Amino acid sequence: MLDWIARTLAAASNAPTSAHLTEEPDQPFREAAGATVEDDEDQWRRLSGDAKRDLAPMTQERMQKVAAYLWESNQLGNRLVELPIAYLLSEGVRLTCDDEEHQSWLDTWWHDPINRMDERLPEFLRGLALFGELILPVFVNELKGRVRLGFLDPSCIEHIATDPDNRAQPIGIVTKRDARGRVFRYRVILLGEESDLFTPATRALREKYTDGEVFYLRLNVMPGGVRGRSDLLSQADWLDGYDQFLFGEMDRSAFLRSFVWDVALKGATPDEVEARAKKIAPPKPGSVRVHNDSEAWDAVTPGLQAADLSELARLLRNHVLGGATVPEHWFGGGGDVNRAVGAEMAEPTMKIMAMRQRLVKAMLEQMGRYVLWQRARINSQDEIDWSDDAWRVEAVFPEMSPKDTTKYAAALQQVIVAVGIAVEQGRLTELTALRLIAAVAGRLGIEIDAEQELADAIKERAERRAEDAYTEDDGDLQGDEGDQGDPATAPPADAPAQLEDA
Repeated sequence: MLDWIARTLAAASNAPTSAHLTEEPDQPFREAAGATVEDDEDQWRRLSGDAKRDLAPMTQERMQKVAAYLWESNQLGNRLVELPIAYLLSEGVRLTCDDEEHQSWLDTWWHDPINRMDERLPEFLRGLALFGELILPVFVNELKGRVRLGFLDPSCIEHIATDPDNRAQPIGIVTKRDARGRVFRYRVILLGEESDLFTPATRALREKYTDGEVFYLRLNVMPGGVRGRSDLLSQADWLDGYDQFLFGEMDRSAFLRSFVWDVALKGATPDEVEARAKKIAPPKPGSVRVHNDSEAWDAVTPGLQAADLSELARLLRNHVLGGATVPEHWFGGGGDVNRAVGAEMAEPTMKIMAMRQRLVKAMLEQMGRYVLWQRARINSQDEIDWSDDAWRVEAVFPEMSPKDTTKYAAALQQVIVAVGIAVEQGRLTELTALRLIAAVAGRLGIEIDAEQELADAIKERAERRAEDAYTEDDGDLQGDEGDQGDPATAPPADAPAQLEDA
């Protein structure tokens, strides 16, 4: 205890005064000359820093090359990309708008000889699935407001700039230098006024991207990441391994069909064997061979212990297909699947495709709104109410898979009868009953707004009663009280007394 007090007093006596604090040190402070620097110091990051959720640039380029190679050379990889595109676009897609003039603008853009959306849309979706990104530069006619689309290969991207205040929002794209040494800086299209979308600092940053505007769409993006990833990224090694397995089996089957002639000479000396070997030639098919019992010919095949590897091939194939949420029977492997089981196995695949369809739908609708926006600017109409039905653009897709509507039709009939009885007995309101009917009708592809439909039904019933000369309308539309004037249906005058006696 005394030692601690002594050390404390000594430290206090040596404490610097205010004069000492203002004096300049005789020797400047210097940093340690690499005493604590390790070889991998540059690969560490602060725990409080931004996490890197994107692939390294070299890995991103490698992914794009491998994905394109697998699509070209690997049948299974090709089908994993092409099947969803076929389900999404095989029956065609169209953009619709309630306003006739706006619809004509959309049709002109869709069928433009440069855009040709019916032909190019499958190419766009193929590139999106392979590279994980789709970059479409736009070219706007300043006089007519017409919009045409180009294409920028994702391999040409050098950097994706994001909002400094929101890393999840890309704001610009910088390309690599081309053969002529040029670098392009494109601004990512966002519908809306810049002042409503970004801070002054971000707006100043976007003003540096002066080489045009682009639509930028991404797939398989990690939270906090910027670059998209290919649909084949996680399956590339397995697809290549499956190919190597099949090629190996073809080589093995070729070896199994091979054989050699083994000729045994009984009692022959080495010189006699060597002399005979020089005279012997492999017999041709259908030829005749004559020899005595001292010479024996035998066809020998390699003993490679050939086993049936079909189950191993199925295991590898299903591993790849399962990773892509594709059932086995979609790639020629029927197995023990019947019609009922096949329909149930396809449901997860349909969910994945429906999610992709929503993404493509949002992309096309954004393009459609941009087309209307540019035409409106030519007409000096800067303020647009996108909630107005006249400006609302909808991408209409065909049904990906025909539904078995028989069970839904039977269920709809049963629901209508059940809710009718419940409403009549006063156990259910008409609005709730209509909501139940709308829920089942939605399975048949018919969307019903229950509240609006009930209001329209009440109005229509009132109009029918007014037009019917034999029906006296007393203004009541919800119940049957209007029939009280009929003596045949009116309750007896002593009904309360009868009920009280009962």
